[in-house]
Amino acid sequence: MVVKVFVVDDSAVVRQALAHMLAGNAEVELIGSAPNPLLAMDMIRKNPPDVLLLDIEMPGMDGLTFLRQIMAGTPIPTVICSTLSTEGSKVALEALAAGAVAVLAKPKLGLKQHLEDSRREMIQTLKTAAKSRPRVRTGGAEPVVAKSFAQRAPVPGTVHAFAMNKPVVIGSSTGGTQALELVLTSLPADAPGIAITQHMPEKFTAMYASRLNGICAMNVREAKDGDRLERGVALIAPGGLHMQLRKNAGQYFVHVVDGPPVNRHKPSVDVLFKSAAECGGRDVLGIIMTGMGDDGARGMKVLHDGGARCIAQNEETCVVFGMPKEAIKLQAVDDILPLESIARAILQFDSRA
Repeated sequence: MVVKVFVVDDSAVVRQALAHMLAGNAEVELIGSAPNPLLAMDMIRKNPPDVLLLDIEMPGMDGLTFLRQIMAGTPIPTVICSTLSTEGSKVALEALAAGAVAVLAKPKLGLKQHLEDSRREMIQTLKTAAKSRPRVRTGGAEPVVAKSFAQRAPVPGTVHAFAMNKPVVIGSSTGGTQALELVLTSLPADAPGIAITQHMPEKFTAMYASRLNGICAMNVREAKDGDRLERGVALIAPGGLHMQLRKNAGQYFVHVVDGPPVNRHKPSVDVLFKSAAECGGRDVLGIIMTGMGDDGARGMKVLHDGGARCIAQNEETCVVFGMPKEAIKLQAVDDILPLESIARAILQFDSRA
């Protein structure tokens, strides 16, 4: 299958560079491009692409507004290609929340060389996006709720905040930003401590954690080395660093370290899962969610063989079923659940003696 791609970017240089990069590739075909969303609409309607490669900042209509319109109607798998400045990263995060499958960096300088150097990553991302299942999303971004008003009544099965903390470790990639948001906003303020590795660029994780912190009853933050994993806290591995779980005097902590990529990723889900197996054993709940590739599958096998409870998100609710599928193949999973059931599964595990 040849993946049909349509580019929307106001820069003629970018459009030409992308056309050159994709030319001659037997797996990806550029079927058209437009300098802004207003011109793109009719062209996409007449010849729907498999994947949309979309810039954010454009005249007439910005890419985020265009993306929300697409996702509210007939969703098209969309990859954001944007300059990841501080402000650009914030908007790109909003695009992920609105339904974009992935975000690729576009530098302000050395653009042509960067696109050429990242050809393999770009083509792989486009191919993966074409296999994804973007969901219809209505409305804009969720309002930020003050923490004092975000406290939710405990779901049946929760326990007191001072009970033993049975850590939860979660790994996700493509589609994970939306999936994690649904899970975390469904949990009460006294939920068990959660350590999360989500494949994200370095500039994203602090802002992503801050955004979730504003809409969740739990406290969500980017992890720092030595942070304690306690009830009511969710720690997200920083982009560009690995995160490991450690135990000392009955308390769980995270160790944030540099090192080579594992399974092409840093942070790596395998690194988190294997460390959780070493220090937590059967007290740990491991969850692997939507994402391409196999990062986390072998780590979940180690968790499972050590007595931990292991859950995989089901294919129907994954944007990309790659990571859960690989864990299931290794017989490393106890339950396969739809996304909407994962929060309750966390609370049920927490309530067990």
